[in-house]
Amino acid sequence: MEYLVTMTTNVPQGVSEQAVEDVRGREAVRSRQLAAQKHLRRLWRPPLQPGEWRSLGLFAAADTSQLEQVLASMPLRVWRTDEVTPLGPHPNDPARTTSANSTNTTDSALAPRTQTTPEQTSEKTMEFLTTFTLTVPEGTPSQTVEDTKAREAHRAHELAPQGHLKRLWTLPGESRTLGLWQAQDATEMESILKSLPLYVWMSVETTPLTQHPNDPAIAAS
Repeated sequence: MEYLVTMTTNVPQGVSEQAVEDVRGREAVRSRQLAAQKHLRRLWRPPLQPGEWRSLGLFAAADTSQLEQVLASMPLRVWRTDEVTPLGPHPNDPARTTSANSTNTTDSALAPRTQTTPEQTSEKTMEFLTTFTLTVPEGTPSQTVEDTKAREAHRAHELAPQGHLKRLWTLPGESRTLGLWQAQDATEMESILKSLPLYVWMSVETTPLTQHPNDPAIAAS
């Protein structure tokens, strides 16, 4: 299974800067080990307030018990609290459609890509996490719902090879989805989301992501 983990670190007062740096150094080493073991897939920084130390991690484990062992093995856990969200499979997840073409599908689907244009052959992009909550208006014909979901699947299959849609998961709760996306900026991300057929029935929470120094994708890129 895969899990999204919100990791918030609070260093106690009185801890020396050198002690903090030592723990961070050991954390980086452990992160590389967990990535090699396929437990740690990605790490990001969400928007932060001044002085806030928080990260988002995508982890894989057999179950919550194994995940806890993985998280407990990380040196920063001594000062950290973790909020775990289990992620379920989504029928439109690009990793499902590419599994037949690669033995390392999930890692390749998560690796950052660059967008190319005739004017610029290596332009960096941003990553975003989106939380969708689908609410179909009461009285909507079932056939309309099914047709719109079919068009949504088709649009997802268009966005994946363009490098915009990287992953989709189901979230706990009814009709909730987590998406990992790539775009040039927030404006393009909004345009992409508005192109989704289900957008008119969804509430969307978008989180821009910045690079984490221990992200396994850095070493893979």
